[in-house]
Amino acid sequence: MSARTLPLLFLNLGGEMLYILDQRLRAQSIPGEKARKVMNDIITTMFNKKFMEELFKPQELYSKKALRTVYDRLAHASIMRLNQASMDKLYDLMTMAFKYQVLLCPRPRDILLVTFNHLDAIRDFVRDAPSILNQVDETFRQLIEVYTPLSAGEFQLIRQTLLIFFQDMHIRVSIFLKDKVQNSNGRFVLPISGPVPWGTEIPGLIRMFNHNGDEVKRTKFTTDGNYVIPQREGSFDLYGDRVLKLGTNMYSVSRPVETHMAGSSKSLASHAKENITPNPLAKEEMNFLARLIGGLEIKEPGGNETGFRLNLFTTDEEEEHAALTRPVELSYKVINIEATQEPARQEELARILGELEVAEPSAGSAAKGEELLALMDGL
Repeated sequence: MSARTLPLLFLNLGGEMLYILDQRLRAQSIPGEKARKVMNDIITTMFNKKFMEELFKPQELYSKKALRTVYDRLAHASIMRLNQASMDKLYDLMTMAFKYQVLLCPRPRDILLVTFNHLDAIRDFVRDAPSILNQVDETFRQLIEVYTPLSAGEFQLIRQTLLIFFQDMHIRVSIFLKDKVQNSNGRFVLPISGPVPWGTEIPGLIRMFNHNGDEVKRTKFTTDGNYVIPQREGSFDLYGDRVLKLGTNMYSVSRPVETHMAGSSKSLASHAKENITPNPLAKEEMNFLARLIGGLEIKEPGGNETGFRLNLFTTDEEEEHAALTRPVELSYKVINIEATQEPARQEELARILGELEVAEPSAGSAAKGEELLALMDGL
């Protein structure tokens, strides 16, 4: 298991979450000012400097349940609210989209290009908010500094760690089913054609060498795939053409997206075993979450702000039906963290809160210059 996987997992899932929320905000005709506030508040919280510093520390991945709690708090970092069924669907879409991207990466290092595609899109969301844009760029630079020096072997370990995290997750997504890249059992269809990884050759030729390293024979063979050599490698710089399209916004063309549980309830129960049995890492996970979110409570909209509910389903009836029919073992119940019971923990969280203050850029900006509680607004 790689101790460098968590930031990539968090940022890519977060990018997918923002794609979905942006699409639903437009689909529900939420007024532009409110929609921008939601997106800006969530991105501000997601890229908080101290939050990122904690995230980038080398550490093992935690369970789906623990990470789900972080995204639940993150999605409620503004005036928008999601009920349980919509939050379940949001998390399902996020995880299946990134799982597909990891599976289709031509080479392990390209996971970084997928991450850069997500961050490029996030930068576009906040292009009119310079202070938030600076937060995203700072994380971008940190990614470049930490990950570009890693070897191919280290990226392979990261990829394996991600695939272990996603194994047994086979939720069917309508977009994938319609595009015929996912089977009815929830498993993805891997292509046997298209660009080969950068730096490799098109399959079809076997070279044989003697003990001196001289080529002595060539044998050709036919393949079932139609392969091409990529024209260039994607850019790993702050700005540039990533070439790879994995990680770009697949919701940019509006179309309804549905999720369905694959397989029987019995098999799903075994796949979701970690949700109903005690987790030996529970204490470590709670400490991790306490460090990340400081045990903060969800803050309701204040002043003249009016909150609203976002529905990830077409109708309220569909949302209610999804809540009733979802297997209980697959329902990610939000973990309430009471981390302030112990004096030592309370002191540590107070220290974190003291550090997580954001300088106010201008007078009269009520949403700025407050501690993480105000920034996260729902964390």
